[in-house]
Amino acid sequence: MSRHRRHVLPGFKLTLGFTLLYLTLIVLIPLSALVWKSSTGGWEAFWKTATDERVLGSLKLSFGTALAATLVNGVFGVLTAWVLERYRFPGKRLLDAMVDLPFALPTAVAGIALVTLYSINGLVGKPLNEFALKLFEYDLRIAFTPSGITLALIFVGFPFVVRTVQPVIADLSLEPEEAAACLGATRWQTLTRVILPAILPSTLAGMALSFGRGVGEYGSVVFISGNLPFKTEIAPLLIVTRLEQYDYAGATTIGLLMLFASFVILVVSNRFINWHERRTAQ
Repeated sequence: MSRHRRHVLPGFKLTLGFTLLYLTLIVLIPLSALVWKSSTGGWEAFWKTATDERVLGSLKLSFGTALAATLVNGVFGVLTAWVLERYRFPGKRLLDAMVDLPFALPTAVAGIALVTLYSINGLVGKPLNEFALKLFEYDLRIAFTPSGITLALIFVGFPFVVRTVQPVIADLSLEPEEAAACLGATRWQTLTRVILPAILPSTLAGMALSFGRGVGEYGSVVFISGNLPFKTEIAPLLIVTRLEQYDYAGATTIGLLMLFASFVILVVSNRFINWHERRTAQ
């Protein structure tokens, strides 16, 4: 008998070697270069860049708007996934396809479209601003403000929540809901005690993915943000600005901070997914 355990599918060592080689060339080497380049100026230069007021302002704006967009997507993403899975209506397939539009649409095109619609003279921005001035005496501007950045991040992050929650809703059995109704539970009690606990892990996982996409988004935001330092300048744009100024160490320092944030988001998202798998396995 052979001492080596045979695999059902041959080629394990070869495919594993190609996988490790691919990950090394595409992921590990670039990330290692990022860490190395950010440390060329020494710890003092790294700390000076990381604590710069402009850098902190851009990071605060990126994370703040991404969090606001994630909370909005968490609510309306679950509602959209519920409607697509539990109801039948004309145009359902079209609506389902439109959810994936931010995946297929180039981000620059999305940014230009949002500016065209929500600028002060845009098709939506102009009547919205006039309505706010007339009713509340408030100059409501969306484009070139943090609100416009949040709107763009809602657009690009919305499919992550819907596509993460939708399969879970599709797998939900109607029996627990029927049992709750037979026991006299109201619709609100059924929603809060039966349905929401079942889809909570997947919802949080989708929100984590949406947040991660929003933090690093550049193409759709750069057109609608206005790019004003300390006001509407996002962290990815500041990285590009540092590169244009040949400040490679500063750019890689900001990139390293973003990389660390993305890694934390990925770990949190995986924890939510594992939580969901443990719940469904019970």
